[in-house]
Amino acid sequence: MNSRNSDLWTAVGTKTALRELKQERAGQTRRQLLDAAARAFADKGFPAVTLQDIADRAEVTKGAVYFHFKNKEAVAVAVTEEFYTQLPAVAEAVMDKQLPPLDAVAEFLLQTAVFLRDNPVAQAGARLQIERNLVNADMPTPFSGFTQLITELLARAQHENAWQPTADAATIARVVVAAFFGSQHISWVEHNRQDLTDRVREILDIVLPCHA
Repeated sequence: MNSRNSDLWTAVGTKTALRELKQERAGQTRRQLLDAAARAFADKGFPAVTLQDIADRAEVTKGAVYFHFKNKEAVAVAVTEEFYTQLPAVAEAVMDKQLPPLDAVAEFLLQTAVFLRDNPVAQAGARLQIERNLVNADMPTPFSGFTQLITELLARAQHENAWQPTADAATIARVVVAAFFGSQHISWVEHNRQDLTDRVREILDIVLPCHA
């Protein structure tokens, strides 16, 4: 390879490396913004948060926020979507344990309670769903995958004769999900979610007393 071609390939490689570095930094900044926005929304709620609040928490300029997000509504949608991106990881960890279906439901609810208690993205996602009528944007459908997984586990338990409910699996799943997220809301207001796992165990003892 002559020196001219070598210089050309060096220039191309440098441009590629610079582009990848720029993309990596942009991804890191977006991650910082999502984490900062989650903390802000969880602490203050959607109406009280400004883009400047998010920039200050992320320790970036307001212009950096606008580079990644059109407005505050877009940030709220992104944080809520991140919540629903992280939630399946909780389910996967539970399913990897290969528990009997009713035990898997119980473990999933308890681990989700820990997730909500400890994770700002989860706290923000739950709060933004409550405040969704204040967000002028198309928000994700609340807890659809969560409800579907519990429905499937309950149906499997019934099919395996491990459980004989008085209603169909889908109905009971909706009741369980409503009770769970209602309890997390009350626990948040009254005790900053510190008693959430205890409240979830109460739900399980009443709705699914046959779990281990």
